[in-house]
Amino acid sequence: MLLRWTDFITPSTLQLAPLVEVLLEPIQGGQQLATLQLGLQEVLVNAVRHGNGNDPRKCLRVRRILTPRWLIWQVQDEGLGLTPKQRAGVLPLEPHARGGRGLFLIHHCFDDVRWSRRGNRVQVSARRMGWA
Repeated sequence: MLLRWTDFITPSTLQLAPLVEVLLEPIQGGQQLATLQLGLQEVLVNAVRHGNGNDPRKCLRVRRILTPRWLIWQVQDEGLGLTPKQRAGVLPLEPHARGGRGLFLIHHCFDDVRWSRRGNRVQVSARRMGWA
């Protein structure tokens, strides 16, 4: 198998279950599926809520890339982006902090997390582990 990719453009909505299901089609069950589902859901929710400000007139652009060794998702919103300091996947020290746990989850659900220079596109990747 060579490089294969599929692009998705969807309205910015929190009704994400059908999209997550489609994005995870290549994965066959198991604990890895649950972990990636959690991480991908968090990436998409952050893009809708924080990037697009819950504005249904804005869109999300998602690309799923399959390579011989990796499954990669690129999620881009129409927001201003996160600064490098905001992108850290560190659990907030304050237990009642209003944010930050989502990025912590994302960093722990994927093998690799990378941001565009602007910070409004994140690429999350998982090593292939025997799934189609």
